[in-house]
Amino acid sequence: MQRHSHAHSTSQNCLVVVGLLLACLALGEYSAIISEKLLHYIGEKYGNSAEKRVQRWQDLMKENKNTSDWNKLNLVNRFFNRIRWTSDDEHWNQRDYWATPIEMLATNGGDCEDYSIAKYFTLKELGIPMEKLRITYVIATELNQAHMVLAYYETPDADPLILDNIKDRVLPASARYDLQPVYGFNGDGLWNARDRSDQLKQDSKNVFQWQDLNERLMVEMKHAEDSKI
Repeated sequence: MQRHSHAHSTSQNCLVVVGLLLACLALGEYSAIISEKLLHYIGEKYGNSAEKRVQRWQDLMKENKNTSDWNKLNLVNRFFNRIRWTSDDEHWNQRDYWATPIEMLATNGGDCEDYSIAKYFTLKELGIPMEKLRITYVIATELNQAHMVLAYYETPDADPLILDNIKDRVLPASARYDLQPVYGFNGDGLWNARDRSDQLKQDSKNVFQWQDLNERLMVEMKHAEDSKI
């Protein structure tokens, strides 16, 4: 996400961007586990450091399926927060680009959307049900800009725990006075973050950016399948 100087445009922009994310997040068949052959391909394309980052990601998912949700949240938050923050303009030479988890890790860079998407898919792979996870658009009040985080709800009415790329500590939303929630969403739908029962409608199938992201996710899945042959 680009850094904005005016938070008043957030509500208008959020509905558009959130709509884009729903198309991606609805890909329930996307698997974050890849083959050794695909891992080596990543090393050949992006270098040895990229292959090691992706391998550590694979190890994290394979070795922590049986730990508690609390441990999973902290492990995943800290893991991805090591990736350097960079703007889409600088990293991808595009105004808005939504990276897959592999793209983020391989290139060692991303913005708040990329952190949240990668954490979402990783926690799903670790066995956390999708209904407990909501990517949430917020206003970062101290910075006066739009921001994105991942929220974990132990129960539907719980005070959610927030995974944020600007903080390594996983904290309850009630302790994040610097964040003003706007919308939350997952593969099931989009909600008003202030009224969790208020499910909104948003059509994203014709938006180019999410068609593009979906296509790249599908290509990664095809590479994974082909590499097993």
